Amino acid sequence: MCSGEHVADNLEKAATLLQQAVKQQARLVLLPETFACVTQNTEKRRIATDMMPQIVSWLQDQARVHQIWLIGGSILALSDQHEKLHNRSLMISPNGEIIARYNKMHLFDIDLAKESWHESAHVQAGEKPVSIDIETGWKLGLSICYDLRFPELYRTYSANACNILSIPAAFIVSTGKAHWQALLQARAIENQCYVLAAGQSGTHEDGRNTWGHSMIIDAWGNILQQLDAGEGVITAPLSLANLNRVRQHLPALQHRRLL
Repeated sequence: MCSGEHVADNLEKAATLLQQAVKQQARLVLLPETFACVTQNTEKRRIATDMMPQIVSWLQDQARVHQIWLIGGSILALSDQHEKLHNRSLMISPNGEIIARYNKMHLFDIDLAKESWHESAHVQAGEKPVSIDIETGWKLGLSICYDLRFPELYRTYSANACNILSIPAAFIVSTGKAHWQALLQARAIENQCYVLAAGQSGTHEDGRNTWGHSMIIDAWGNILQQLDAGEGVITAPLSLANLNRVRQHLPALQHRRLL
């Protein structure tokens, strides 16, 4: 997606993409970070206050109608620090129930040569990893964007029996071009997990440029599907047998000495 500043337009676009995914037999769907609105910081509190119930209800309705597990990328939610928000990922079951909430733990505060970002100015960091059992044999660990650079989070997930890692993102072009694919493949390989990564892509109404390149990666690090640029849908079958085969033939998770 290349989400803009108007929630209704973004939800309409996301609904169309969800329909495409379902037509391709998707049972687990991941939306990108801040899929419902990409806008300047001054508007984020109003959206979290006024639009949050509508966005959450929309996610629940979509999961229920399509009978899918739906990870709502991330949305902005009110926090207990009244001046700040949470960047939150929701897992919705096929019956429309919210079964997990994860607040982004690592906040994007960087100063590059031509741009700087300070997410902590308006977002409160989450405090704990969140994982959830979905269909039989599958356990998923939630994360968001900049979390990708912190391998200890994903090691925690694999140590707790996760075999799918979800990474909705809005990587900027400069860091995405340099690091996105390498980091995704590293997280898949070192944890012997499937990685689902959905990225914002394109030039947004607020002026930012995001890298996109959504990917599905297997436990060996193979890119099963990739969306090179722009908006769209990618799908791939996840095989528990193939994942277990990787872990049996190269039992690196059993050989770890620390976490």
